[in-house]
Amino acid sequence: MIHNFLGKFGAFLQKLDHYRDEVLFLIIKPYWPRKVTPNHLTYTRIVIGLLLTVLLLFFKIDDGALIISLFCVGVLTDLFDGSVSRGLNKATEFGAMLDPLADRVLILPIAIYSLYGPHKWLLFSILLIEIISALITLFHESKQIHIPANIFGKTRMVLLSLVFIAILIMWPKAPSEFFIDIIWVSLIFSILSIFAKISDLNKIGAIKNKLVTKEFKKSK
Repeated sequence: MIHNFLGKFGAFLQKLDHYRDEVLFLIIKPYWPRKVTPNHLTYTRIVIGLLLTVLLLFFKIDDGALIISLFCVGVLTDLFDGSVSRGLNKATEFGAMLDPLADRVLILPIAIYSLYGPHKWLLFSILLIEIISALITLFHESKQIHIPANIFGKTRMVLLSLVFIAILIMWPKAPSEFFIDIIWVSLIFSILSIFAKISDLNKIGAIKNKLVTKEFKKSK
């Protein structure tokens, strides 16, 4: 039952993602500079995330225009890198592995900066889920099993990107409850993404734990 729900819901989100690709392909296929690869965009996102970490958490520089500009550029690299790789047939396993890491590096300093204190439990939940997701990635990569990013993880990134842009625009005003609720919703997509990864690992026999395998069979 759970698998059927995830399949149908995932297919709906995939369709929306496909429409996004079709729109971006109108720009990418004829005009995108071929020397700029998807991995270049991913590297740029990592550099921006590290720069935001240094500015916000070490030097306590919270210039609104600078922080928002950097974060928006980082979000744009996330918007385009996957579409560029698909539109120009430049997808690589290394790029697919690097992409979620770049997302975390970009999102986490903003999450810590804006949620630490008044929303510490939400921040703790984000960090915990990210650690679990990272450990699962390390597990399947250590076994040389490549599992591409799923649509639930992509949706979670879209939600977090939009809500953190809104929070930064309104800073130093405290985030509204509406924005906080959206972040909680994004955690649901993070959990669904983790569940989908474990399900994929179980399907290919990478999970040897009989109890886990039995529970996944029950959920079908």
